[in-house]
Amino acid sequence: MEQTVEQKLKALYELQTLHTKIDKIRQIRGELPMEVADLEDEVAGLETRIQKFKGELDDTEDAIVTRRNMIKEAQNLIKKYETQLKDVKNNREYDALTKEVEIQTLEIQVCEKKIREFGFDITQKTEIYDRALADLESRRKDLDVKRSELETITAETEKDELLLSKKAEKAETQIEERLLTAYNRLRKNANNGLAVVTIDRDSCSGCFNQIPPQRQLDIRQRKKIIVCEHCGRILVDEALTQEEVSA
Repeated sequence: MEQTVEQKLKALYELQTLHTKIDKIRQIRGELPMEVADLEDEVAGLETRIQKFKGELDDTEDAIVTRRNMIKEAQNLIKKYETQLKDVKNNREYDALTKEVEIQTLEIQVCEKKIREFGFDITQKTEIYDRALADLESRRKDLDVKRSELETITAETEKDELLLSKKAEKAETQIEERLLTAYNRLRKNANNGLAVVTIDRDSCSGCFNQIPPQRQLDIRQRKKIIVCEHCGRILVDEALTQEEVSA
């Protein structure tokens, strides 16, 4: 059997009432879910940054080990060439060996310079790494606190929200698709989530603009669905809100 306009208005108002109660429960949680998500992202970002620094520090330390090995190799070559210098038979051999000693000496100097640069780089990156570790520890503590707060509030309100959500789903089945689509669009566009509002002191309680007397009379007669000319919300009379709404 097709619903009367009055039944449609009551169904819409009932759904709005349920959604408003759900909205209030979610307001109790406030911005905690977003804060938790932000902290989770921040922690993940710090972990990635720390891992990157750890990799760079490891690579730099490996580079130092490589340079030290090159120094040892160069030192061994110098000893070898100096030993050979004792047995040279001509100036040509002497000059060649002397040149090799100079090359290896320069190699040692270059390696020592690189090791100093690597050491300076490690000192700087270690400071940043340690600060990042401290930040990570602090952010993790903040995250634990916020998660605990959210879990507590969620545990306190989850049962009520679930019950109201089920009632809202049932209420939606009592509203024709066209009206439900319009209702959901209005709720989405409204800052306070109100798609169905009452007349309050001759004004729309959604946008507070005045409603002409004739239009108020039309609303009270409940013969057609009337929306606010200013905000587009569905208007119901105060008396309807006091009456028992069918489930």
